[in-house]
Amino acid sequence: MIQTDYNTPNGQNPGAAVDYELFLQCIHCGLCTSTCPTFTELGDENDGPRGRIQLMRLVADGRCGLTDRMRRHLELCLDCRACETACPSGVQYGRLIEPFRLAMQEADKRTEKRFDWFRELILFQLFPYADRMRRLLAPVRFSQRLGLYDAAERLGLLDLVPSRLGRMIGLLPPPVKSGPKLPRFLPAVGRKRARVAFFVGCVADAMFRHTHWATARVLQQNGCDIFIPEEQGCCGAIHFHAGDSRGARKMADANLVAFELDRYDAIVVNHAGCAAMMKEYGLHWKDGLQPHREKFAAKVKDVHELLDTLGLVPPSGRIDQIATYHDACHLGHAQSITEAPRRLLAKIPGLKLVDLPETEICCGSAGTYNLNEAEMSDRLARRKLENILSTGARIVLAANAGCLLQIQREVRRGGHPLLVMHPMDLLDLSYRGEQP
Repeated sequence: MIQTDYNTPNGQNPGAAVDYELFLQCIHCGLCTSTCPTFTELGDENDGPRGRIQLMRLVADGRCGLTDRMRRHLELCLDCRACETACPSGVQYGRLIEPFRLAMQEADKRTEKRFDWFRELILFQLFPYADRMRRLLAPVRFSQRLGLYDAAERLGLLDLVPSRLGRMIGLLPPPVKSGPKLPRFLPAVGRKRARVAFFVGCVADAMFRHTHWATARVLQQNGCDIFIPEEQGCCGAIHFHAGDSRGARKMADANLVAFELDRYDAIVVNHAGCAAMMKEYGLHWKDGLQPHREKFAAKVKDVHELLDTLGLVPPSGRIDQIATYHDACHLGHAQSITEAPRRLLAKIPGLKLVDLPETEICCGSAGTYNLNEAEMSDRLARRKLENILSTGARIVLAANAGCLLQIQREVRRGGHPLLVMHPMDLLDLSYRGEQP
């Protein structure tokens, strides 16, 4: 007998949001479990990809209602998609968990979800807007420059700030000179090889504008004319993964208007989470704009992917350091880009790049996961730091804003003499003949 207690309006089944054929790709071999962060930490089959697929299919088939316990197993997933890399059958786990969880979240009428101030004010009204973030963080940045922030962190005073707000403040990186807003156009240096548009995003621009400038200089050195459309905005990932598909689509469609696709060879993105979202614009919404979204997605290129395809102009500045590279989940797993960053870094004279154990395991950031799932996020952050320390590296490289913030915080907490950087920052230093 089919049950209809799905905790959704009118008993609507969240499994209806999923293409059922995708469930059938899973052969239940279990090879994905060893790469799943939550399974490796908890050892619970329900907290691994195979178990979660079975839970979703039970609901989709009407054999079981969506209980709070099942919901919790699905919420604990980081959506890192390491299971996709490990799967021999090509299961598209992201296309299972994302629409199912989105339908589950949109229909969640529990009081604590309907009146979640942090979600509505911080995630939706602050994070997607870089200028708002800069203005709000200005007093905190001032306290950092005075040394008050560091003192408060050492004394544990930041732990007194409640809940997710305290965790957000604790993730703030040290102040650096970010530079002015990127102009609308930057010309290639030397022979022109490509015309590209550059996506600046929201959190990435608020926290890592210096990395944007470094990326732009590297692209210029490699013969790229760079266009930076002023009308662009957040990629929509924050809204999408927090259960607001409508808000995400609004932001995605604004970017469709902002970028004149026929003018560019590629839309270049230097943070993995944004590129992964933009490459899937054509998958998330089925309407009249889908062909345009698919055309847009086909233009999106991660900066490492583009430079590796062009053939990197070798930098000349020596950097005699030991570095290790962490594979951001939405670069290595969602975009299947793992070797390109390593090939680019190998071009830096003097740099010794050592392998990071368990590089495929998420650092615990996962977008806003580190704000919402504190315990699991911290466990994974500690695990990542232990692996980093085992390499003996002095520089840690990662190509995503969330990873950089998460790893920097853990390094600061432990007082370790490690420099956490984006690969483009290091390449830029080599081109300019400067040291980290």
